[in-house]
Amino acid sequence: MRRYWRDQATWMTVADAFAVLAALTLPWSTTLPGIFVPCWLGAVAWVTDWRAFARLLTQPICYLPLAFACLAAVGTLWSDAAWGARLYAVGPTLKLLVLPGLFYHFERSARGMWVFVAFLVSCILLMLMSWIVLIDPSLSLKPVAEMERGIFVKNYIDQSQEFALCAVALAYPIVRLLQANRLWLAIMLVVISLGFIVNMSFVIVSRTAMVTFPIMIAVFALLHLKWRTSLMIVSGLVVLAGLAFAGSPLLRQKTETVVSDYQRYKQENEPTSLGLRLEYWRKSLQFFAASPVVGNGTGSTLGLFQRVASGEGNLATAHVIGNPHNQTLAVAVQWGAAGIIALYAMWLAHLRLFRGEGLVAWIGLLVVVQNIFTSVFNSHIFDFHEGWMYVLGVGVAGGMTLAAKRQAKVVDLMVRK
Repeated sequence: MRRYWRDQATWMTVADAFAVLAALTLPWSTTLPGIFVPCWLGAVAWVTDWRAFARLLTQPICYLPLAFACLAAVGTLWSDAAWGARLYAVGPTLKLLVLPGLFYHFERSARGMWVFVAFLVSCILLMLMSWIVLIDPSLSLKPVAEMERGIFVKNYIDQSQEFALCAVALAYPIVRLLQANRLWLAIMLVVISLGFIVNMSFVIVSRTAMVTFPIMIAVFALLHLKWRTSLMIVSGLVVLAGLAFAGSPLLRQKTETVVSDYQRYKQENEPTSLGLRLEYWRKSLQFFAASPVVGNGTGSTLGLFQRVASGEGNLATAHVIGNPHNQTLAVAVQWGAAGIIALYAMWLAHLRLFRGEGLVAWIGLLVVVQNIFTSVFNSHIFDFHEGWMYVLGVGVAGGMTLAAKRQAKVVDLMVRK
């Protein structure tokens, strides 16, 4: 036991196992990833070269997430919310502190792809369970009052985020396998990708996923396909989207409710889904304008909404919320322009990290792109599920990308010599 107590290879394997378990359980649970991530941190910390880790912290991909979390902590000093609310609002930013550790570990580990495969397999199983629950809703683990069509655990927003990410992420290996004439494996991945898309078309999908899915497809076409191929694929997708829209009552209902939600909100002050978002955004812009530089402080959002609530009963203007359902506004209200700069600088640094070819770079880039565009409609850095999708995806892919860059430098030096 003493021999293994400080053995780096042993603890690297243990850490890899915990990372795989965190990715495997993320689509199904909030408790289990909350256990496996701290276990992973402990295993990594036990054999960390702290000097090398300190050098890594000097890179923007590491110090910008840390700066963002520190701003949230410092923002408690000028907030007028109760201290419980201030400290609670710091919590969602703390997951960003895990990013440097992920970068460090997966720059040295050869098992980063295991994490992504585990997440994909877990999502495939969840997709199959979604179809089963659609047939027999009594199998859902959600309470009867909260049951949603085709949802086994969690909610349709989380499930749509997972399925959309997996469906588009598989596009890169499918194209590369076709180019290598590995037809059967490519067909298998096509079937899996189409399975996610069909589930989102006919079972359940969030409007956020409906908007961001075409954007992710467009990013893939721009980066990895020739313009003629892109045009052919886009044309095919438009035809398929039209057929899906014509054959899916779900997609038609989701689209039609956008117009009706807006009209009911404007004419009757009714708290529709779209109407409430517009109301939250309008008021959040007012809060930001009142304190544009450093914001109103950490945890101040709920109190601000309570003060400006107007009307009685179930009216849109009377609703109070602690999250404006927009990442930029959620940051701007609390930390002003300083927070917006920190958030966008972090996103930009992570986008720059994944420039280049390869499956790992594509996965990392796609995770960042999805988070940026879905954060127009939600505060996905702060949400548990989507926030950890971002941290694990960027952290694991980022570490693997750093390892590839380091290896490329070594090869280049050897060539020069």
